This record gives sequence, structure tokens and C-alpha cells, in this order.
Amino acid sequence: MAWKEYNLDRIAQKLVLAAKLRDRDSLNQSFKMRESVSYGLERFWGEHLRLQSKEPNKAQYWKETWEKLVETMAEAGIPIPNDTVEVNDTKSVQAMAEKLWELKLEDQRITLAVLTQLCDCLVWWTQRYKGTKER
Repeated sequence: MAWKEYNLDRIAQKLVLAAKLRDRDSLNQSFKMRESVSYGLERFWGEHLRLQSKEPNKAQYWKETWEKLVETMAEAGIPIPNDTVEVNDTKSVQAMAEKLWELKLEDQRITLAVLTQLCDCLVWWTQRYKGTKER
């Protein structure tokens, strides 16, 4: 097997910069993302739904991070579900969560390891770029 670089650091940098351009305060989500990894893929995925109505910029940061994870895992040959759902459509939320629960255990573990590294990179870039509030 040959080495394949997935550029997680570059992906994280772009995510952090995009989030900062939208709303500097959304960068605090980087730390929350890293903390939430230990709760599993379905909880990480679902967090953007919780934030959708009250804090859309934060929700977008979570969703974009999830989408980059899905793309990265596809490159690695591990398909991760990524259905578009609305928070008020309980059946589609339930169906998406079930798909995540049904992933093979090995695929879950690999994906969580990649997500952990991606979130570590997000935290690193957040610490570099957050700065102080612009006037």
C-alpha cells in the first residue's frame, strides 16, 4: 500500500479562514468540535442541526467540516453518509443517524481517527488566526 496524503492541515486552514470571514465568533466552535469527537459520528454530524436556526454561521462551520470529512473518507475508500436533512424533518434525521450507526465498526474507528486529526488541525489554525476582535 502506498502512502496517500489527505491534506487535513490544508483543509482545516481553509475551513478556519472561511469561518473567520463569515463570523469570527464561530471560530470557538473548533474547540467544541474537537471535544465532540469522543461522542461519535452521529453526534458530531447532528450538531449543525442544533445550531441551524439560532446560529447559522456556526452551523455552517460544522456542516462544512462534516462535508470535508465525507470527501476525505471517500478518497480513502470509506463512504460516509451525508444526506441533506432539515432539523424539523424527524424521519430524515432519524434515517441519517441510522446510516451512521450502521457503518462497520472498523470504518467508524478510522473515520473517528481522521475526524480527530482534522479537529486538532482546526484548533491549531484557530489559535493562530483568531486574533482579537476587529473594530
